Amino acid sequence: MKYALASYGTRGDIEPCAAVGLELLRRGHDVRMAAPPNLVGFIESTGLAAVAYGPDSGQMPEIFRSSWKIQNPLTSVREAMEHVTHIWSEMSTTLASLADGADLLFTGVPYQEAAANVAEYYDIPLAALHHLPMRANGHLIPIVPSPLLRSTMTVLDWVQWRMTKKAEDAQRRELGLPKATGPASRGMAERGSLEIQAYDELCFPGLATEWAGRRPFVGALTMELPTDADDEVASWIAAGTPPICFGFGSMPVKSPAEIVAMIGDACLQLGERALICAAGSDFRATPRFDHIKVVGAVNYSAIFPACRAVVHHGGSGTTAAGMRAGIPTLILWSTSDQPIWAAQVRRLKVGSARRFASTTRKSLVADLRRILAPQYVARAREIATQMTKPAESVARAADLLEDTARLGRAGRLGPARCR
Repeated sequence: MKYALASYGTRGDIEPCAAVGLELLRRGHDVRMAAPPNLVGFIESTGLAAVAYGPDSGQMPEIFRSSWKIQNPLTSVREAMEHVTHIWSEMSTTLASLADGADLLFTGVPYQEAAANVAEYYDIPLAALHHLPMRANGHLIPIVPSPLLRSTMTVLDWVQWRMTKKAEDAQRRELGLPKATGPASRGMAERGSLEIQAYDELCFPGLATEWAGRRPFVGALTMELPTDADDEVASWIAAGTPPICFGFGSMPVKSPAEIVAMIGDACLQLGERALICAAGSDFRATPRFDHIKVVGAVNYSAIFPACRAVVHHGGSGTTAAGMRAGIPTLILWSTSDQPIWAAQVRRLKVGSARRFASTTRKSLVADLRRILAPQYVARAREIATQMTKPAESVARAADLLEDTARLGRAGRLGPARCR
């Protein structure tokens, strides 16, 4: 069978789709993937065929990447929506070419509406990937009454649709489709589209029961790719006490020198070593400490289990990697879905969290001392045994896509949202 995959964003947004794509390729299917131009090389290096999808993800509005740069939230939201609608047509063109002749279109979170329209145009099944609960539910925020939470999420869904409606209407006219009368989420539900939840159901107790199998949970999706730094880092770890690992993924850091100095002072006070994974920021011109090692990217699945704890930005993939490793977590969140994962880490009692912008040397020492306490260490090890293994997550997702593609096209998909 032929599968078209599309995802936009940073590597954390792209890798889950690519992981499933590789498994489908291994099973003998024809797989093509659309990704931001700056990540096409990464996709191709894994063995998947890739095409450019929209502008470089580094050009995304700051609200998606670094809240410390945001001066006016309302202006930032408006700029973000303008960015989305501006490149909508380009995304649609790429999707239409990619999905031509495909048996199924599989999309990440951004631009699911555009993908839904293309799938409807070709009369093929649509599958969507969610890295947190995106649909109305009563379990995302435990302190909010369920009916209020569900109605709030529904309203927000409609608000987002109204903000992007002009661009979507233009796409549907171009494809020869009738005007939509509601959000894509409603249409996807009516058509029976597959919505894969790429996180473990234990992170949101009660959600699987509420959704009654309509949105299957598979666990976090990752390729567990090795890096050039893994052997060197493993040797450094083995030469001393297990370190605390600090990583901020693709999120840019405002002042790397100040962050390294803060980490160095905090770990020195606690008698700990630190491993800093720079990734999305330039940490070359930073202070040097004997008890700190700074590297670029590492394979989390190989390195995290050898560490005492992990401190990171709160991305869904990094959060899952820390929980799978069975070590306590401290999330220093900035934007997007990060506060949600920070709240779940607290609720599960596997760690703590704080807004990155409010973190100080004093608070970092206190937070680290807290999560290194025996009760957090024991709880983290307990939760790790309940997490879905990475290979199982990828296999489950691929099984679901194969089953959906085999079911066929429009006759079994139900009514479209415009009818």
